[in-house]
Amino acid sequence: MVSGEAVRTGLRGAATRPFRVVPFFDPGPWGGQWMKEVCDLDRAAVNYAWCFDCVPEENSLVLGFGDVRFEIPALNMVFYQPKELLGAPVYSRFGDEFPIRFDFLDTVGGGNLSLQVHPLTEYIREHFGMPYTQDESYYMLDAAEDACVYLGLKENAEPRQMMRQLRESQTTGQFDAEAYVAKWPVKKHDHILIPAGTVHCSGTNGMVLEISVTPYIFTFKLWDWGRVGLDGKPRPISIAHGEKNIQWNRTASWTKENLLNRVEKIAEGEGWVEERTGLHETEFIETHRHWFTRPVLHNTHGIVHVLNLVEGREALVESPGGAFTPFVVHYAETFIIPAQVGAYRIRPYGESQDQPCGTLKAYVRTKA
Repeated sequence: MVSGEAVRTGLRGAATRPFRVVPFFDPGPWGGQWMKEVCDLDRAAVNYAWCFDCVPEENSLVLGFGDVRFEIPALNMVFYQPKELLGAPVYSRFGDEFPIRFDFLDTVGGGNLSLQVHPLTEYIREHFGMPYTQDESYYMLDAAEDACVYLGLKENAEPRQMMRQLRESQTTGQFDAEAYVAKWPVKKHDHILIPAGTVHCSGTNGMVLEISVTPYIFTFKLWDWGRVGLDGKPRPISIAHGEKNIQWNRTASWTKENLLNRVEKIAEGEGWVEERTGLHETEFIETHRHWFTRPVLHNTHGIVHVLNLVEGREALVESPGGAFTPFVVHYAETFIIPAQVGAYRIRPYGESQDQPCGTLKAYVRTKA
């Protein structure tokens, strides 16, 4: 189909410009209906629960050679161009791993996600041999009036009683989550921070852009609302692991102060505002949101950026010096800016030229 050298040339070229990986959509027991419409998916499908929109371990990459489209694992690019893609500071810390994950969780017209907790860094290192854990956040792309998240514990939650009832739920099929876990209303564009060790899940009728660290899959499910998977079998529950990682001091008061909508305006210019939206100080991913009606200048400063167009129909990513062909992105699309790109500019485009747009950008924090 194509020569090896042509593929290598394509990968080198991709590492010099913005690009998207091929999204992967999948149904689930709690899946919703939002992505069917917005992402123009099969309307006959029962639901779509997940979308991997920037998970190179799971996604593919399409290279174009004239009329030929050649699809390969996106991870090949990480392996072949790690320093150019990630940048020296990120590569020195993570090697040829892509440490930032963007995915979608659709519960609009669906159900609650499983109540869960992610392992602490020391726990995942000792028990699973991973150097870092799955810290994450929920950015609400959309939300119905009754949308909510479960996050942190009630002030009076008693650990032994909660764990006993969780274990009993495996035979009784009953667990009163709201007696132990704090429930928070959410609206569109809220940003919910979820450092490892925090009990959490998204409730029904929310469309989540999940921004997380990528140690593959390490989720300890505590309660799955008494349901089974699409195969008719109970999904794995990890109460024993979960109990050893729950941070019992993360109660509602702590959660409200530390994890809910910690938005701080940090810069502004003609037609744009930049906000810091997280993440928690225990996490190594930084997130910034830009609202703009005019072009906004960004710079990778030698570190890979991952962005999503969270507001507006279309935006154009361009090089101030013409180093790459302008790249069009659409609403809810995730795109990657390789570290070696340096300066780039984003502006409203097409149908959005007279409307406010918004991007959410994530990158790995580096030491000062």
